[in-house]
Amino acid sequence: MSSLCTHIAVIGSTNIDFVMHVTRFAQPGETMHVRSSSTGLGGKGANQAMAVARLGQAVALAGWTGQDMLADMARTTLEAAGVNTRWLLEDTTCGTGRAFITINAAGQNQILVDGGANMAHADASLAHILPALDGAGLVMMQMEMDPTLMLAIARHARAHAIPVMLDPAPVPADGLPEALCALADLITPNERETAALTGIEPTDETTALAAARILHARGVGTAIIKLGHRGVVYSAPDAQGFVPPFRVHAIDTVAAGDCFNAGLATALVTGHPLGQAVRIAAACGALATTRAGAAQAAPTMDEVMTLMATQSAP
Repeated sequence: MSSLCTHIAVIGSTNIDFVMHVTRFAQPGETMHVRSSSTGLGGKGANQAMAVARLGQAVALAGWTGQDMLADMARTTLEAAGVNTRWLLEDTTCGTGRAFITINAAGQNQILVDGGANMAHADASLAHILPALDGAGLVMMQMEMDPTLMLAIARHARAHAIPVMLDPAPVPADGLPEALCALADLITPNERETAALTGIEPTDETTALAAARILHARGVGTAIIKLGHRGVVYSAPDAQGFVPPFRVHAIDTVAAGDCFNAGLATALVTGHPLGQAVRIAAACGALATTRAGAAQAAPTMDEVMTLMATQSAP
């Protein structure tokens, strides 16, 4: 990965999140009061772009919002953080995406998503957002947009030697397209997503590496499997390893994976070797859990470096 790239390109969703904090999750048919609620920027694309910008790396976000007040809120927040929104386009027929998030006292979350404009564009819309990749050192993608569009972006990136980082969340009901797996230079599933993709539920380094071998067989270059509080396992053609978890007081796990990916992308395009990049990513994800919210939970690089210095690698 070259440090001479102009930016990281994020192709992904932009939502407004409606977050509710509860003591416990409601049972079917039950009505209950929430402890608190808030509204803020979300969507995996916007979260990752915001997190990259917070780390000090140039980033452009490409995708769609509606033409509504939620779109204005999203764009204002992104631009204030330093995200280039030139290719965040407005759809005239669909509303801005919405996510409804419930978080219990343990910091666990349940999320319902109305994709809105995010899901209204397939591969025929490729030309509208393709300029976001010009000069990019890496492209970050997720699965909150039409899979045919993601596949078209990945093909273009491969043709122009731009590495592709694929966040497979949410895993489509019929799985990831095989062609998309083969175009992924890096894939970053968590435990549940790894199980859905490989049939192996990773619980430790051994099972995670077994799952990684299946992903490699499908064409994935580097598999980075997030094990939550158990750490991170990475497997590449020339390197394998385990990064232990950072010790933090978690209050909210929303967007921790997005901050992890942002840290990984930023570290890679600025020249860090894979093992060190994964550790930076793990620190980003850990810090995100110590704060409420999605995009606004992203840490700065100074905060990441401080955490890494206070919890040195074994």
